[in-house]
Amino acid sequence: MKGIELTGRVAVVTGGARGIGRATAAALTAAGARVAVGDVDAPQASATAIDLDVLGIHLDVTDPESVEAFLDEVESTLGPVKVWINNAGIMPIGPVLDQDDALVRRAVDVNVLGVMNGARAAARRMVAGGGGRIVNVASIAGRMPAPGMAVYSGTKFAVVGFGEALDAELADRGVRVSTVLPSFTNTDLIAGTTPGPLTRPIPPEQVAATVVSVLRRGRRHAVVPGRLSTGSAVWQLFPRPAAKVMRRWIGLDRVFLDVGDDRTAYEQRIAPD
Repeated sequence: MKGIELTGRVAVVTGGARGIGRATAAALTAAGARVAVGDVDAPQASATAIDLDVLGIHLDVTDPESVEAFLDEVESTLGPVKVWINNAGIMPIGPVLDQDDALVRRAVDVNVLGVMNGARAAARRMVAGGGGRIVNVASIAGRMPAPGMAVYSGTKFAVVGFGEALDAELADRGVRVSTVLPSFTNTDLIAGTTPGPLTRPIPPEQVAATVVSVLRRGRRHAVVPGRLSTGSAVWQLFPRPAAKVMRRWIGLDRVFLDVGDDRTAYEQRIAPD
């Protein structure tokens, strides 16, 4: 897969108002791209846009009509979109049998259908316009499942599979799809958790730098941090008893089940309307 020159390219970041999305918008801008951030939190998207000197527009990735309207506005303002970063996502955690049905559906709508809606809409225009690049920000949870994140892991496994199949389908039409899989990242998504020493959170800027590297180098996928790449790739080959021991050693056996009260604000923000 060939890389892409970012200077002057129009790039979109979904879920770009905060966290990894905001950091990615900043990194793409520094790389010379013309950036638009979309977020369901319109006021925060506007504030981020002002801070980063980018375009900020309301975007609900779960609504195909919102995605198309967003694309229309971006292209009328900045030009044809050549880079689309599917970053929007939510992370419900805790015992799966206790999770609210509406929240489970919300996670699938945002994390899976949101990626599909954005990728399909952007790819249609990229194919018509001579090609482009899509990067799906999944999670290492899309390779390494853990107790307390069954729903989240399920959505991220779906994103990994969708991206691989989409790339195989669209490669001959000039659209390439890559996947970035971050581990624990210092954003609101891990609020209330206590990662162990082997899962020390990384800054969102490290994930953003990897997204830029994936685009420039044409990489198929990248795990952040890179030291987890091999282990996560072979995780599914471990027998169940070995995987159980590994989860305990890494600190993944209880971290998403033993959640503190300081996660309340995040849970309220991602709760279904």
